[in-house]
Formats: sequence, structure tokens, C-alpha cells
Amino acid sequence: MKKIIFAVLIIFFGCTVSTLAQSRTRKPKKSAVKTVAKPATEKPSSIVETPVENAVKKNERPTEETIQIFETAQKANQTTKPNARPNQSKQTTPVYFYTFSQPQFLVSKIFVEHDETGAGKISFQKKDFGDLITDPIQLSPTALERVKAIFDSLNFLDSKEIYQSAERNYSHLGTMIFAVKKDGRERAAEFNWTENKDAKMLADEYRRICQQFVWIFDVNLARENQQLETPALMDALDSLLKRNEISDAFQMLPFLRELSTDERLPLIARNHAGRIIKTIEKSKK
Repeated sequence: MKKIIFAVLIIFFGCTVSTLAQSRTRKPKKSAVKTVAKPATEKPSSIVETPVENAVKKNERPTEETIQIFETAQKANQTTKPNARPNQSKQTTPVYFYTFSQPQFLVSKIFVEHDETGAGKISFQKKDFGDLITDPIQLSPTALERVKAIFDSLNFLDSKEIYQSAERNYSHLGTMIFAVKKDGRERAAEFNWTENKDAKMLADEYRRICQQFVWIFDVNLARENQQLETPALMDALDSLLKRNEISDAFQMLPFLRELSTDERLPLIARNHAGRIIKTIEKSKK
């Protein structure tokens, strides 16, 4: 009997121990759930707040920079100066004509026409560009006098002389055509090389006229759209003047003075224009 009671006690004690063990193992599960839930409620608040602060910082600085850009643009517009070009509305009846063409040259085609007063226009086409550029021109009195004197020396309208050299053909250097339409008469002459001194002088004179007015067009274009190219253009003009490739340097003085004070141009270009002005003025004396 005692053995039976003892066995029952052992079974009862074992059940009690197992029950206590199960209850202890279940409690940590509840605490684990709680510990996971706490960080889940705290992290979203920090994630939401951070982008709001960054968004405020990003929107402030561009506004200040934009204001500065507009202020700079307004100042630049106030210093803008008009181009000094001949009056394009003036009507002329051309008398003298000059044409040069060489497809491989940078300026592949040039057409010049002007009247007895030197007023006219220049049209030219640059290599790889389809459009023909036209600009009004006004020859200086000294340049016009030289042109007329050479035509008179050639007795151009009455002469039937062929100026093209019979021995030399330099078409790779370009072909020139001179023409005169006056008093119901007209004549044209074409050559690429000549032994006639007057015809050569006339070709040289018109080449200088073209160099001068094409340069003026290029620098006017650069001062409006590509100011950083003006220093190189000043170097080019300096070289042309040293090689006597400008028709009338004194005629360019007002335009060069305007360039020397144009604040849109880099300082190096303005200073170079000033030096060229002094060089031209010294040559007067």
C-alpha cells in the first residue's frame, strides 16, 4: 500500500514539475514579442523627420543663386552697345564689282559691289556653310580713290586686254573677276594670275577691302555671341595690319575705340584693341 501511495506522489510531483517548466518556457516568448514591437514604433518617426529637414535646406540656396544670376544679367544688358555698322537702308546703284572664289579656302566665295561713292555691300560664304552672308560696306575715300585710279589706268571699259597669264595657271589660289557697269556699258575680266601690274594692284586692293570688312563682321558676331573668341580676332587683325592686308586702318579707328571700351569683351581683347589704336595713330605721324 505504501508503495502505491509513493508511486502516486512521484507521478503527481512529476506532473507539477513539467507544468512549471512549460509555464517558464512560455514567458520569454511574450517578452520577445514586446522587445520587437518597441523598436518598430520608434524607428519610423526618425525616418520621416529626416527628409523634411533636408528638403528645407535644398530649397533655400538655389533661390539666392538665381537672384544673383538675374542681377548679373541685368547689369550686362545695361552695358550692351549697338554695333557700329553702315546704314543698311541706303539704296545704291552698283558700278564696280569684284568676285573671288576658291572652294577650299575658309572664305570660299566673296562678292563686292559698290557705287561711285564707295557705298555698297559685301557677300561672302564660308567653307562648309551653305548660307551667303551679306553686310553693307562703305569704302573710305582713300581706298575708293585708289580703286578708281587703277580702273582708269587699266582703261578698263575700253580695253580688250586679257589679264590671265598665258604661262601660269594658279587656279588653286582662287579665281578673280572684275566688272564695271557704267553709262550703259559693261565689261568683265577673269584671271587667277596676271603679269599686268595694274590688274595685280586692283586684285590686291579688293583683297584688302574684303579682309577688312569680313573681320569687322566676324568681330561684331563674336562680341554678341562668343566674346571669348575676340582675343584671337584681335591677334588676327594685328597680323593683317603688319602684313598690310587691311584697306584703310584709319577708317577702323572709331570701331576699334568702341571695342576697347566694350565691357562684354575680355580685358585682354580690350587692351589689345587699345594697343592697335596707338599703333595706327603713330603711323599717321
